[in-house]
Amino acid sequence: MAQFASVAGVDVGKDRLEAYAFPAGTRLSVANDGAGHAELAAWCRNEEIRVIAAEASGGYEREALLHLAAAGLRTRRLNPLRVRRFAEARGHLAKNDRADAETIAAFAAAVPERHTSPPADPNRERLREHLVLRSQTLEAIAAAENQLEQLRDKALQAMLRTRLAGLRRSLAALDRRIAAVVHSAPDLAELATRLRSVPGVGPVLVHTLLGLLPELGRVDRRAIAALVGVAPFDDDSGRRNGARHIRAGRAAVRKVLYMAALVAKRCNPIIRAFAERRLGKPPKSIITACMHKLLIILNAIARDGTEWTRPA
Repeated sequence: MAQFASVAGVDVGKDRLEAYAFPAGTRLSVANDGAGHAELAAWCRNEEIRVIAAEASGGYEREALLHLAAAGLRTRRLNPLRVRRFAEARGHLAKNDRADAETIAAFAAAVPERHTSPPADPNRERLREHLVLRSQTLEAIAAAENQLEQLRDKALQAMLRTRLAGLRRSLAALDRRIAAVVHSAPDLAELATRLRSVPGVGPVLVHTLLGLLPELGRVDRRAIAALVGVAPFDDDSGRRNGARHIRAGRAAVRKVLYMAALVAKRCNPIIRAFAERRLGKPPKSIITACMHKLLIILNAIARDGTEWTRPA
C-alpha cells in the first residue's frame, strides 16, 4: 500500500474515470458508473488519499463526486481553465486522459483551497441541474424573441410564436419544480425563507444562491465576493494606479445578483442609502457596489441563522 499518497486527480469522461495518486504515482481506470464509483472509493481509501479532485465536466463528474463524498472522502471540483493554465505553466502541452489526471492531482496538491468546500449535497446537485436547464431555457427564449423581430413571413412567425409559448410553459414548469426541490429539503427551505426576508431578494436569486453558491454563509465576506466575482481587484504597477475591476467568479450567480441589486436599489432601505452615497460615480460602479453589499448581507444572514432586520 502507498505510504505517501495524499491527493488524487480524476479525469472524468462520459464512460470512464482515470485516477492518479500524487505523489505515489499509482493509477486506476474505472467505468463512470455505480460500480466504478465504488471501486474508486475503495482505491482512495487503500491509497490513503486525503483529497480527490476532478474538473467540472458538464455534469459527468457529479455522480462520482457525490458517491465519494457519501463514502466520507473529501472532494474538490476544479475550474478546468485554471488546471489548463497550470499545465501550460509546467510546460505540459500534451493532453490525454492519463496526463490530465496527473495534472489535476498536481494542481490539487500545489494549489490549496482558499476555503473548505461544503460537502456534496444531493439536494443542491439536483437544484443545480434544474437551474442549468432554466438558464438554457431563458437563452432559448431570448434567441427566439430576437428571431421573431427579424422575420417577415407570417407562417414562420406563427411557428416561432408557438415555439415561444412552449418554452415559456417549460420555464414556468421549471420554476415550480425548483420551488418543490427547495421545499422538499428542510435545510434549504429554512435558509430560503431567511434569505427571502431581505427586501429586493426574490425566489430566482435565492434558488440560484442555494444551487450555485453552496459556500454562502460558510466563508467570510471577502471570499464570498471573490467567488461571485464582485470583489474589485487592484491593477497597479510601479507608479501607476489603475482602476479597480471585477473579474472571474461565477457568472451565472453574478447575472442574477445584478437584477436583484437593481430592485434592491429601489425597495431596500440599506441598499438605497448605500447607492445614494455614491451618486456622481459611474453607474456601473454604483450597481457593482450594490451587488457586493447585497451579497455581504445575504452571506451574513446565512452565516448567523437570522432574518432581515429593518434599520431603526
